[in-house]
Amino acid sequence: MIIESLKSLYSRDLNKLKIEIEAYHNEASIWITDKNISNSGGNLCLHLVGNLNMFIGAQLGNTAYIRHRELEFSLKDIPQNELIEKVEATAAMIDSVLDKLTEENLKKEYPLEPLGYKMTTEYFLIHLFGHLSYHVGQINYHRRLLDI
Repeated sequence: MIIESLKSLYSRDLNKLKIEIEAYHNEASIWITDKNISNSGGNLCLHLVGNLNMFIGAQLGNTAYIRHRELEFSLKDIPQNELIEKVEATAAMIDSVLDKLTEENLKKEYPLEPLGYKMTTEYFLIHLFGHLSYHVGQINYHRRLLDI
């Protein structure tokens, strides 16, 4: 039951992420930072894609994804359509991985301790969803402030 809820919520917010990236009128604005805004919308998008592919894809789906976290914040000027493709591929990956999980899998301990303590897979999937939602909101605000 919770798996279907998680699938729906991840799908919803990854679609919101896609819509936010598509909504930039000036593609160059995706990469703008400001004195009080240190992460661009593009870098936050890359961060979300990397985070989800690492913690859901590689850890739960055995996708062999290798994360380069530092690049999530240092790469610039990736075309808007390429960011959208990355978001779509991430959404498809999550749907596929969650389809293979059982309620029993969710109750098991997550294989890593990225928050510094042991937790169930279910707990961490909920945490990751909150992280996704938080950064999608930041991207929305970034776009509305800096899309010139």
